[in-house]
Amino acid sequence: QVQLVESGGGLVQAGGSLRLSCAASGRAFSSYTMGWFRQAPGKEREFVAAITWSGGSTYYADSVKGRFTISRDNAKKTVYLQMNSLKPEDTAVYYCAAMSSWYSRRFTEYEYWGQGTQVTVSS
Repeated sequence: QVQLVESGGGLVQAGGSLRLSCAASGRAFSSYTMGWFRQAPGKEREFVAAITWSGGSTYYADSVKGRFTISRDNAKKTVYLQMNSLKPEDTAVYYCAAMSSWYSRRFTEYEYWGQGTQVTVSS
């Protein structure tokens, strides 16, 4: 069982930066692939980024590639999402998730979820 708590969301102007954190509790955090997803009002939850258990592999949605960076610190049981050059279309609730398989962009594959943190980018 893994419990996830996101933090770091807020209101930022276009072009600005935010760093999201996801703190995990429970066992075997270092064995999970961690992902970030987001969901805007009226839209489906979409994949943003993922990082494998060792941090050796990272994956990004095309819409955020080059602007967002996912990382993890297994000793602190925390995964991060550094978001730069933010755009109004990045506005959404951002969710942290964990899965025991290698990697997936499908949110249905993830077993554990945080409660989400709101990111709002003003133009």
